[in-house]
Amino acid sequence: MTAHREIKNHLYEQVARIGKAMASPKRLELVELLCQGEKTVETLAAQADISVKLTSAHLRELRLARLVETRKDGKYVLYRLSSTSVADLWVSLRAEAEERLVELQVALGDVVAHGHALEGLDRQALLHKASLGEVVVLDVRPAAEYSAAHLPHARSMPMNELRQRLAELPPGLPVVAYCRGPFCLMAKEAVELLRQHGHPAIHLTDGVAEWRARGLPLAA
Repeated sequence: MTAHREIKNHLYEQVARIGKAMASPKRLELVELLCQGEKTVETLAAQADISVKLTSAHLRELRLARLVETRKDGKYVLYRLSSTSVADLWVSLRAEAEERLVELQVALGDVVAHGHALEGLDRQALLHKASLGEVVVLDVRPAAEYSAAHLPHARSMPMNELRQRLAELPPGLPVVAYCRGPFCLMAKEAVELLRQHGHPAIHLTDGVAEWRARGLPLAA
């Protein structure tokens, strides 16, 4: 093997490390969860519905590829994405898969309520309406994720509190609910609950990662 070929092989092998790290459904889910903000391994394990041991193993692979990093906070170790570009990579990969794979398109049809998703909506117009109080943007993720980053003018109302807090919503005012992105079911459940109680509600499939990837501002 020539020195030239060895160099080329080494270069491709290094890039392949990123692909190998992302080539796992659960590691992709962990990346999506970390798009919402830094978390402990215990929180990630609970949200991804896998054991702490398996979560740690997946996070180790992501760390080896320099996709996540850690910091100590007292006795806890917090994981976070190494850069917002990792979140952009996840958004781009998911969008490309949705564009290419009919199976994914069909599966997403069960997640997004037909005729109510805001695909194609002018997001700047939504921001303007929210700033004027003409629409309520509802973040139904856990409060810690809202605190890390959220859409401008969004109101935090976690899904597990929504039923008890419906009275806080102005009657008759349109509600736009969002969560972690197109694969997240919380916003869909929120919209169904809101409609059952007479609130005009629609589902925004963007999460904070998708919003940022569009070049739109976030609040924290």
